[in-house]
Amino acid sequence: PIPSISPQPRLADFFQGLGLLGRAFGLIFRSRRLFVLSALCAAVTAVALVGLAWLLWHYAPGALGSLWTQPESWYGRGAWYTVLVLSCLVLWVVGANIVPPLLLAPLQDPLSEATEALCGGGDGPPFTLSSFVRGIVTGLAHTLARLFFLLAGLTLLLPLHLLPGVGSLLWTVLGALWTMTWMAGEFLAAPMTRHLYPFAEVRRMLRQRRALTLGLGAGVYLLLWVPILNTFFLPVAIVAGTLMYRGLREANLLPPPPTSSQGALP
Repeated sequence: PIPSISPQPRLADFFQGLGLLGRAFGLIFRSRRLFVLSALCAAVTAVALVGLAWLLWHYAPGALGSLWTQPESWYGRGAWYTVLVLSCLVLWVVGANIVPPLLLAPLQDPLSEATEALCGGGDGPPFTLSSFVRGIVTGLAHTLARLFFLLAGLTLLLPLHLLPGVGSLLWTVLGALWTMTWMAGEFLAAPMTRHLYPFAEVRRMLRQRRALTLGLGAGVYLLLWVPILNTFFLPVAIVAGTLMYRGLREANLLPPPPTSSQGALP
């Protein structure tokens, strides 16, 4: 199942990154362990997505009203509701990529490990207390760094709302592109964190293979808008990110992981 990734960047990489989701779905349905883990993730994700939608439905209008009183004119109300809908769309996607992963954090490594096992990966380094603590610290550092970049990017784009007419549309489009890039980093980092790569390596891949990683992020973003299938977005994204990681390793675009000295990968 390991994808063959070109050593040199190319525009077609976008479609390869997008296609990793289909490859991930196929792998999940061929592996009993992946399917069971994915089904559990789907149940939790469904509850989380419905909860996020309920919170936005009930509280987003009041939050926007506290910042911008709803105008009395019809065109003013039209602009107000446009800002409300576009903001809710982006916030729902952002929330979907924060809440379910936090709830399902204990299942992410087993999903990635099971995927690597199907790719011919080893069982990983032997357990030691020092490696366990180091893994927790590395994972926490990666999570905080990713959340910082996501929120910082969306915050920097907020002044676009001040532009009349097209400002909110621009914020939605650019915010979606930024979120797609962040998603790619989020799910590529899942296996890389497990192998103790520094976060700088994740950023390097996002920078050097923009089309490939953006394709992965765009696929996950679009999957979130497909009813029923969107409950599987987290396991599919983790499996797809792990497949991309192994493809990058096979293409020698990533150096051996720090865990290789302990026998994690050949």
